[in-house]
Amino acid sequence: MASPAMRKILGVPKRSLVAVFFLFTLSSSFLYFIYVAPGIVNTYLFMMQAHGILIQENMRMIGAQVYEQVLRGKYALRNSSSINETEFPVYFNNNKSFIETTTFLPPNFTYLPHQPCPERLPFMKGPVNVNMSEVEKADIHKLFAKDSIKMGGHWRPTDCIPQWKVAILIPFRNRHEHLPVFFKHLIPMLQRQRLQFAFYVIEQTGNQPFNRAMLFNIGFLEAMKDLDWDCLIFHDVDHIPENDRNYYGCQNMPRHFAAKLDKYMYLLPYKEFFGGVSGVTVEQFRNINGFPNAFWGWGGEDDDFWNRVHNAGYTVSRPKGDIGKYKSIPHHHRGEVQFLGRYSLLRRSKERQNMDGLNNLNYSPNITYDALYKNITVDLSPELAVVSDY
Repeated sequence: MASPAMRKILGVPKRSLVAVFFLFTLSSSFLYFIYVAPGIVNTYLFMMQAHGILIQENMRMIGAQVYEQVLRGKYALRNSSSINETEFPVYFNNNKSFIETTTFLPPNFTYLPHQPCPERLPFMKGPVNVNMSEVEKADIHKLFAKDSIKMGGHWRPTDCIPQWKVAILIPFRNRHEHLPVFFKHLIPMLQRQRLQFAFYVIEQTGNQPFNRAMLFNIGFLEAMKDLDWDCLIFHDVDHIPENDRNYYGCQNMPRHFAAKLDKYMYLLPYKEFFGGVSGVTVEQFRNINGFPNAFWGWGGEDDDFWNRVHNAGYTVSRPKGDIGKYKSIPHHHRGEVQFLGRYSLLRRSKERQNMDGLNNLNYSPNITYDALYKNITVDLSPELAVVSDY
């Protein structure tokens, strides 16, 4: 509160200062609500929809089981009379959770260093134990100290020739407690898959809203300076795979890996959902001009990326069954603000595709190296990716 001398100089009564302070507080709260409320409402509506879908699925399964029991009873009655049961083959396929047969190699399968690495190795057992407890980065460095991981997080198998060279791109800001948990799970999985890989953490500094898409574009351009990678994995740092048969190779790309996320009750929010963890080949990424740079804040960039992929004539694949399950590490800090202009941009996605992406991006990175990843730090602003009128 201003002193009496200051109020006398300014000629402002005490009641007016209180009113101004109250209006400022009210307007700030209102602006914060505008930014945050859409995300809360979207999450609530999806959870309501998810509960409805689960109830519907449970009712379908109960109905299917009742129907199965009724049919079994009828056929048992007929067969007990005089009819040969082989004349009435019954197919009950109401349960979608049947385990599919796989072509994964047996444990005693051998291969040689001069041969290509198989894609379905016996090391890939399927469901893995996910522990999201926080862990110190120093402990993770110790854990992988003897794994022949080169500075910057580069690794390749020595017992066979890797079929794919894969760059893992991680957009990042203020999630330092997530990185050790991420590496603790991802490194062993990729090693079991016998892929050649490296991790790129693209970190945004400054006061601008988070731009996940622009970070991916920058990560791609920097990664290609290191190696002629075959494909790219766009990986949120808080997404941990629950199945090591979720193969990060390039053959089924474009691919949406995180098809079932625990925070969405393992349901796909909508058909075009392309968030969390996705991948494309280097050629595909160049053909679609990368991600859009115009999405500042939370939401929209994945939907635009989906549009770009389909505009270029590609089709997105997803893992079957429970292979695409992921857990999301809980957040201990405020999330990014909603990007309110995303719907306007999405309506003109096709028009912007050749103008906004890899071809209009400028940046000045600060490069540092960790034992497990290459860190690319950038201070982003809209002026770094200007889009001409369209």
